[in-house]
Amino acid sequence: MRALLLIDIQNDFLPGGSLAVPGGEEILPLVNSLQPQYELVVATQDWHPATHQSFASQHPGRQPFEQIDLHGLPQTLWPDHCVQTTPGAEFSAALDQHRIEAIFRKGTNPEIDSYSGFFDNGHRKSTGLADYLRGRGVREVHLCGLAADFCVNFSALDALQEGFEVVFLEEATRAISPEGYAQARQELQRRGARFAAR
Repeated sequence: MRALLLIDIQNDFLPGGSLAVPGGEEILPLVNSLQPQYELVVATQDWHPATHQSFASQHPGRQPFEQIDLHGLPQTLWPDHCVQTTPGAEFSAALDQHRIEAIFRKGTNPEIDSYSGFFDNGHRKSTGLADYLRGRGVREVHLCGLAADFCVNFSALDALQEGFEVVFLEEATRAISPEGYAQARQELQRRGARFAAR
C-alpha cells in the first residue's frame, strides 16, 4: 500500500509567513489533486513551543540562519515559526484537509529540533509515524510539501531508514535553498529514493 505524506504545509512556510519558502504556494493545487490517488493521506505539522531553542530569538545576540551547537547537535537558528496554536502553525486554508487521516506533530520539545516527520534531529524520540504506517500496511511513501531541502528531505531519509520505499514528488515540493536541495537530492538518490514529477 502507498501513503501520501504531506509535510508541513503551514502558513509560516507560505507567502507572508515568518519562514516563507520561495514559491511554496505553487504546490497547493498539485497537492490537492494528488490526494485522491492514495488510500492513505497523512500530514506532519511543525508545532513549536514559543521558547523553542531553534529560534534565534532565544539566543541573545544571535541572528536567524546562524549555526550553533544545541545540546551536541548542529542547529540552524530560525525565525520564530509554527508556534503552537498561532495562525502561522495552522495548515494553509488552500490545503484540502478532508482526506488527511492523521496528523503527526513535531518539534514540540523546546530542547531539540525535529525536521523529520519520523524522529527528532538526534533520533532520540520517535513521533510514532513509522509504526502507524506499518500498522496500516504501508510499504511505500510518497512525499510532498515544505521545505524540500529540510523537512521533506529529512522525512524521506528517515522513511528509507525505516524500510519504506520512498518516492519524492519533486513538483509538489519547494526548497529554501536550491543548492541545499541539490545536495540533499544526491544523498537521497544514493540511498535509494526515487524521484517523480507527480
